[in-house]
Order: sequence, then C-alpha cells, then structure tokens
Amino acid sequence: MKTIIYMVRHGESPYNEGNERTRGLTPKGKIDIEKVTKLLVGEGIDMIISSPYTRAILSIKGLAEHLNLDIKVFEDLRERHFAAEIIENAELMSSIRESFNDSNYTLPGGESNADCQKRAIAVLKPILKEHEGKKIAIGTHGLVMTLMMNHFDPAYGLEFLNQLKKPDIYKMLFEDLELKEITRLWND
Repeated sequence: MKTIIYMVRHGESPYNEGNERTRGLTPKGKIDIEKVTKLLVGEGIDMIISSPYTRAILSIKGLAEHLNLDIKVFEDLRERHFAAEIIENAELMSSIRESFNDSNYTLPGGESNADCQKRAIAVLKPILKEHEGKKIAIGTHGLVMTLMMNHFDPAYGLEFLNQLKKPDIYKMLFEDLELKEITRLWND
C-alpha cells in the first residue's frame, strides 16, 4: 500500500527574532507559505505533523486550517542542535560540512547528524506503519528533512541540503517502509 509523505521545509525565518524554538516567519516567509497552502490543499492530505519549532508549525498552519486538521507536534522532529554555545555562521557551515563527512561529528554540547537522524526516523517509521495508505504533511527543517530522506536514499546529502529553498516541498512515495520515489513540488 502506498503512503505519501510531504516534507514541507519552513519558510524564511528571521535569525534575530526570539530563539531557535520561537522564531517566526519573515514577511516573505508568510507570503510563500500561503503558496505552500494553495499547492498542497488539493493533495488529499489526511494528517499533519510538525517539529515543535514555531517556524515549522506556522509553515503548515494554513494548510491545517484549510483541511480542518489538527497539527500533531513531535519533539523529536526538532532541528538538529549544533552546539552548547551560539556559533557564527561560518563555523556552523563548516560544522555541517564536517557532519556529512563524519555522521558522528559534533561541536561541544551539540548533536551529531547520526543522533539527529536516529531520533527523527524513530518518529517517521511508526507514522509510516500506523498510517499506511495515507497522505501526511510534515512541517520540518532543512537539515532534519535531509537526514530523514538520506536514511532511505543516501543520495540526499550535503549537496541536496545546500540547494534547498525556504520553503521547499518534497513528496516521498513509500510502499511499506521502502522509498519508491521523491518529487520536488515547490517552484520558486
């Protein structure tokens, strides 16, 4: 039986507003998310889940309202925690590159790609089993989305992550727990 997952990477978010959990969307992000809703509203989505971060929830909230569905929030779909302390963008990008060379690499107090992937897949696999034959939208983040997709197809790595947009949408077609096809739906 075919199950479809729509990975919805959040819209543009201001880095200087709130913290990782509470950052919302920029004005451009809000406009783009209206387009996400219009794009997905006719897909026949049965369930909507999300990371607990505000920007991910806001990116699928309009869709949930249009479809009269609740958003089920899963803590383990949160973005990867990079370090115990705030780091500069150049160090973050270097750390991300190194994480794709060594999935266990991490900065002090941070989380590795391997650990992040493990916790996200521990959410996704039961959803695929329990909601077989359904269409499920997931409000997510670029790195977490890449790592979930990478679990099923190693071709999704750093190069894929680097070309993602905010927002972005990928449709994943599964038969049981086997990934059969991935299609990009977002056109910016």
